[in-house]
Amino acid sequence: MESLKGKTLFISGASRGIGKAIALKAARDGANIIIAAKTSEPDPRLPGTIYTAAEEIRAAGGRALPLIVDIRQEQQVAAAIEKGVAEFGGIDILVNNASAISVTTVPETSLKRFDLMMDINVRGTFVCSQLCLPHLARATNPHILTLSPPIDLSAKWFAKHAAYTTSKYAMSLLVHGMAAEFRDYGISVNALWPRTVILTSALNVAHEGGTAFGRTPAIMADASYEILTRDSRATTGNFWLDEQVLREGGVTDFAKYLVVPGSQPTIDLFVEP
Repeated sequence: MESLKGKTLFISGASRGIGKAIALKAARDGANIIIAAKTSEPDPRLPGTIYTAAEEIRAAGGRALPLIVDIRQEQQVAAAIEKGVAEFGGIDILVNNASAISVTTVPETSLKRFDLMMDINVRGTFVCSQLCLPHLARATNPHILTLSPPIDLSAKWFAKHAAYTTSKYAMSLLVHGMAAEFRDYGISVNALWPRTVILTSALNVAHEGGTAFGRTPAIMADASYEILTRDSRATTGNFWLDEQVLREGGVTDFAKYLVVPGSQPTIDLFVEP
């Protein structure tokens, strides 16, 4: 296992939640973080901006480049990559974290929301991966990590939220395809998904208060670190759950990740109990 010291990570949606947790974990090694997110002004429902995230990353020991980026706009992604490479010299790791969610039935899902999920989740993942590819191909241990689930075509995962499920599974299909296509470059392409609900401010908004019976973003950060410090040529094409990755790394006690000590965390979507 190698350190992330001096590595440059391009993380979409890194201003808060899981994306920020992954950034902070890498920063403790002395990594460089390109924060590619839209939030430049505080939102009372969703605390944190690219600038406050940058302050936390620097305080943790890393270097940060906060950039206003809407990953639906390829010109903004390209400009952010160019600035990041100019600042840090390259890109070693891409984390496709940004995602839109609407756990709604077909009649309840507006076309605007449908387009948002497809544009951010699917197109955004494709755009970031495509534009980072030339830089990743020059890195010594390059990784793409996408936060999307293992694909299970059971009808129950589509029955109440077909649009959201389709968008997340499409992200996973991109992982499947890119892992095969990029293998000759030595680029590791994997998917990571939480076994249980992860309590974030975005979840609170999406579910009108969320649930306390879950885990903190730290478990996803620790699992991401475990993956991103592995040999890229020996670690590709996997669809992992966070708990699975950490157990492989020797972790047996997951109590520290609980939002409510002693609680039984709620199993997440796309995961069998």
